[in-house]
Amino acid sequence: MISETYGRWIDWAAGLITSVQPADGPPPRTLYPFIGWCLKGSWPVLLLATLISAFTGASEVLTMWLLGQAVDAAGGGFAAFWDSYAWLVVLSAVTLLILRPLFFGASATFQAVVISPSVFTLILSRLNRWTLGHAVTFFDNDFAGRLAQKQMQVARSLTETVVETVNAILFGIASVIGAAILIGAVNLWLLPILAVWFASYGVFLYFFLPVIRERSEARAAARAMVTGQVVDTITNIKTVKLFARAEHEDSAALGAMERFQETATNFGSVSSLFRIGLTFLAGILPLALVGTGIALGPTMGVSPGDIAAIGAVAIRLSQMTGWISFTLLAIYGHIGEVEDGMHTLTPPHTLVDAPDAGSLEVTTGEIVFDRVSFGYGRDVGGVDDISLTIKPGEKLGIVGASGAGKSTLLALLLRLYDPEEGEVRIDGQNIGLVTQESLRRAIGMVTQETAMFNRTARDNIIYGQPDATEDDLIAAAEKAEAHAFIQDLTDHKGRKGYEAFLGERGVKLSGGQRQRIALARAMIKDAPILVLDEATSALDSEVEAAIQSALERAMEGKTVIAIAHRLSTISDMDRIVVLDQGRIVEEGTHDELLSRRGLYARYWNRQSGGFTREAAE
Repeated sequence: MISETYGRWIDWAAGLITSVQPADGPPPRTLYPFIGWCLKGSWPVLLLATLISAFTGASEVLTMWLLGQAVDAAGGGFAAFWDSYAWLVVLSAVTLLILRPLFFGASATFQAVVISPSVFTLILSRLNRWTLGHAVTFFDNDFAGRLAQKQMQVARSLTETVVETVNAILFGIASVIGAAILIGAVNLWLLPILAVWFASYGVFLYFFLPVIRERSEARAAARAMVTGQVVDTITNIKTVKLFARAEHEDSAALGAMERFQETATNFGSVSSLFRIGLTFLAGILPLALVGTGIALGPTMGVSPGDIAAIGAVAIRLSQMTGWISFTLLAIYGHIGEVEDGMHTLTPPHTLVDAPDAGSLEVTTGEIVFDRVSFGYGRDVGGVDDISLTIKPGEKLGIVGASGAGKSTLLALLLRLYDPEEGEVRIDGQNIGLVTQESLRRAIGMVTQETAMFNRTARDNIIYGQPDATEDDLIAAAEKAEAHAFIQDLTDHKGRKGYEAFLGERGVKLSGGQRQRIALARAMIKDAPILVLDEATSALDSEVEAAIQSALERAMEGKTVIAIAHRLSTISDMDRIVVLDQGRIVEEGTHDELLSRRGLYARYWNRQSGGFTREAAE
């Protein structure tokens, strides 16, 4: 019965904060508004936890007052004590055996069950959602490990700040107020001593805490750089091994670690000085209060019981202010880490949906590039004044040398970037005026760099269509010539077939296997527009021939754009466009382009004739 009641209490407490509720608008870029953005929706529960913590602190002072009363009452002997002070025994028993356990238990529950798990999840979910909304360029310009570290850092540090504020600071404030009332009730001459001590304490904190916050922020930035460097190395470990650069990577990591050690030492030095000064201040208070109480003596109404209570309060305040100061030290350290993470994660989104953006409606699949230019903010690279119409159901091949603008054209279609000039339309709709989600749902894509999650083969394939049936899954895998090798998969935990994990970025598969899973993912999505960016580049000729018919079936009834360096893979396209230095220089069918003896014909002759001197000539 007791365990069931306790379980219901825990379940109720755990659900007080809805931990995945979305935030309102973008995160502010200044500290305290940012904290408010992170915690919005949890304030009523945090206020309740604060009140419980305050009552818990007040109960501490009550026990000290009871101690003083007991000392004074004990002078008349046990019999007289029991006759005159039975109420004191009852009140002490209620306070020590009922009130304090209830308050401390409730406070501990709010700290461990309500605030820590729920607030952490609330903050992390909001930061992660905002981070995912950044444009691709945001991720291109930073370490993946560093960004993940920053999210965890902010969520963990801000949660600890909330917990410590509720658990220690407000507990301490309530205790201090109660102690001041108790000391004033003993003798008002003791209050100025307490006031002067707290003023000195405040000045001490005023000078130290900003330094602690600044050095903590520097330490957090250095720690994140260590994580970013290490994760970057591990992510590219095969390249490190193949180029025998382990020593170089070790040196780079050691450099980041040395910078972290320097910032951590700076933080530790100010923390040590803080501890020394605080210990000295803590020793002054009991000496001053107890000494003054003894000096005042019974003539000023200070009884032995009062001195006992004052001594207990003074020692407790010394301990508590030390505890609170170290808590403040931790809080300011956490605030520094929150501020550091805030600067990294909260830049405004640079690629956003229009305020009145609707969903893209694809009826025929016509794609129009209307005088589109984009150069990544540089004078060279990208595309320049591209005008191109891809008819509904047309199969278009795009060829060109590296840097000619092929991938840029696809990135603009997918709205990974916005054109600097011109616009892209699908079925007459400017893609800049529809939601990015609806645009990308309408486009299936297989890239040269096949992206795999460290999840099961099943999860990686149905990523294109999460509600796909088992029959749909297997049919897509069979069309992509992936079903056979998937059935033979076994991961390090013994999971087999479609339940086997593929490893980070699909490292347990060959390049051809990864591309076949990517093809299956695109096939199961069955979007009206299909983009193939070197979709068969990692396949050998035999496997490519085996899935060519499957690709043709996947392209039926769709508008298709295919990029290929291996021209044989696009020779049967309805039309081929040749790009050079960001412009369209040729277009037509395979045979038409060969007959013109232009750039396409030169590419074709080189590939079909090999890189011999005769072919080059």
